[in-house]
Amino acid sequence: MRVLAAVSGGVDSAVAAARLVDAGHDVTCVHLALSRTPESSRTGARGCCTLEDARDARRAADVLGTPFYVWDLAERFHDEVVSDFVTEYAAGRTPNPCLRCNERIKFAAVLDRALALGFDAVATGHYARIVSAPGGPQLHRAVDEAKDQSYVLGVLTPEQLAHAIFPLGDTPKPEVRLEAERRGLTVARKPDSHDVCFIPDGDTSGFLRRRLGAADGEIRDHDGTLLGHHDGAYAFTVGQRRGLRVTSDGRPRYVLSISPVTRTVTVGPRADLAVGALHGVAARWFAPPGPALECTAQVRAHGEQVPAAARPVTDGVVVSLSRPLYGVAPGQAVVLYAGSRVLGSATIARTVAW
Repeated sequence: MRVLAAVSGGVDSAVAAARLVDAGHDVTCVHLALSRTPESSRTGARGCCTLEDARDARRAADVLGTPFYVWDLAERFHDEVVSDFVTEYAAGRTPNPCLRCNERIKFAAVLDRALALGFDAVATGHYARIVSAPGGPQLHRAVDEAKDQSYVLGVLTPEQLAHAIFPLGDTPKPEVRLEAERRGLTVARKPDSHDVCFIPDGDTSGFLRRRLGAADGEIRDHDGTLLGHHDGAYAFTVGQRRGLRVTSDGRPRYVLSISPVTRTVTVGPRADLAVGALHGVAARWFAPPGPALECTAQVRAHGEQVPAAARPVTDGVVVSLSRPLYGVAPGQAVVLYAGSRVLGSATIARTVAW
């Protein structure tokens, strides 16, 4: 099988590509250049799109003896992921850029190009499992739950899943690093990237302020009392507690809602964050759902799994929770599971209080 292995310059994608070579596949490695102005080197574990990462990816391909290419997708990444991130925050929502990148870059732009070039599949170093089943391939959680990335893959379509390979889903991360050392891969001890890859300094508020400008507004208590002011509602997210910049009276407060029109951030007690149901739009299903679906719901990459009942509706899905979730923000994804299997996903448009 001809496989295009997406290599980021990290240990996971390098070992994933190595396993495919060992399995006898015809492997070509490709590094995705996603930054318009890439930094020369990383700072610790911040980001994943530097020139250093590209060099690490090339060295891994050299060790494996595979062809290596760099695909410049910086403009598409900016339009589909970065601009979407800014627009969503400006609208008072909380997007997940990793999920959007998988949806629109790695398993849309890259997979479409790979298939057009005659490849049979795209492989990545994601920690998730694909299980063969009579009705088609199923997406499942990884064996290493601490590293499981099935949540950010929940936006894939069945057609995309049929052309995807995740070689690491059955292996704990420490074993992957040991394997990389045995194979002589120089990235064996390279730190994992984290945070938002296009904000390498980790300052999301500063990143948004440089693009959206200052937009002064009020911070009000849930009873309407004025508590303070801010210079951009986009710097807040539902459920946030730290950095509220309000006069303290000893009572902890959390962001309850954000109104981008009035630039008002409303805060209050944690109890007011309790959510009992979600309305999701842009639903994706790995199998046709019935009128009612018993499942578990997850709203963060490594968040709590809550028993739920999902009901498909005309514009998406309504998910009723068996117990409350706290700090659920519009714009986040809800991913539905049956045991370890991913059933589908949707983008949260609104929530209903517990």
